[in-house]
Amino acid sequence: MKGRPAAAQTALGPVVIAATEQYEPPGRRLIDDGLAIGLLPVTMRGVVRACRWPAVRRWMIRASEQRARGIWGGVLCRKRYADDKVAEALHAGITQVVVLGAGLDTRACRLTPPGGYAYELDLPANVEDKRQRLRTLRGGVPEHVRLIGVDFETADLGGVLAEHGFQADRPAVFVWEAVTQYLTEEAVRGTLAFLSQAAAGSRLLFTYVLRDFLDGGGHGATAMYEEFVVKRRLWRFGLAPGEVAGLLADYGWAEREQVGPAEYQARYLEPAGRELPVSDLERFVYAEKQ
Repeated sequence: MKGRPAAAQTALGPVVIAATEQYEPPGRRLIDDGLAIGLLPVTMRGVVRACRWPAVRRWMIRASEQRARGIWGGVLCRKRYADDKVAEALHAGITQVVVLGAGLDTRACRLTPPGGYAYELDLPANVEDKRQRLRTLRGGVPEHVRLIGVDFETADLGGVLAEHGFQADRPAVFVWEAVTQYLTEEAVRGTLAFLSQAAAGSRLLFTYVLRDFLDGGGHGATAMYEEFVVKRRLWRFGLAPGEVAGLLADYGWAEREQVGPAEYQARYLEPAGRELPVSDLERFVYAEKQ
C-alpha cells in the first residue's frame, strides 16, 4: 500500500467485513459474496479464514467497535441495501450499472446480468490494484466490467464513461457508496452535475456522513473522528438529512428513501436473528431521475 493516496488505502476494511460474513450460517448471513476473500492480500486472507470460528468473529467485531460503535453492522447493512436496490433496478430492466468509487467491491461482478455492463470508476491506484487482484483470482476482469481510473475532483465523468461504451441515453443505476465524505463540496456538486444528465428512469444510491459528526464527532465514533477528520483530514463533506431532497432536486433527482439504523434493524438484522449495533453517523439515499 506504500505510496498510494491516503483515500485509496481505505478500500480493504469493508472487504474484510464482507469476507468474514461468509462464515455466518446462510440463514443469518446478510450478504453473499464469495469473491471478497480472494481480493484481499494473502496476510489478510489468513485473518479472515480464522473467522470461521464464531469466537474469532466476535473478537473482530468487538475490535471494530473500539473505533466506532456499530461500524461493522453498518458496513454489512449498507452493502446489503445497495445489493438489494441494484438487484431491483436490474430486475426492472436497467442493464447499465455505474459504480462511483468502487474500491474492491464485487457487486458489479456478482450482480450484472447477461447482456448488461458495469462501469467501475475509482482512483487510478485503486483501479490498478483491483485489476491485478482480479487477474490473480479469475484470470482477468470479467468481460462485462469496465475498470476506469479517475480523479473525482477533476474528471469529466460523462466523457470518460462515453469512451468506455456507456450509453447516456439509456437508464442506469448509479452506486456512490462511502465516497462523498472524501470529496469537497465542489466535487460532490460536480458529480451531481454529471448525474443531472442521466436518462429519465435512472436510479441513484449514495451514502453520506452526517455533518454534525464532521463538525464535532460524537455518535460513538471518537477514534474514527480523530483519525479521519482531525488527524488525516480525509473526510470533508457531510449533510443533514433534511438537506438531501433539496440538493438532489437541484440536479433533477427525486429522493425516494433514506435509510439508517432503524431501517437496517427492521429489514435485515431482526429477520436474521442478529444482534449487531449499527452506527448512526452514515445514511443511505435512494433517488430516481425525473
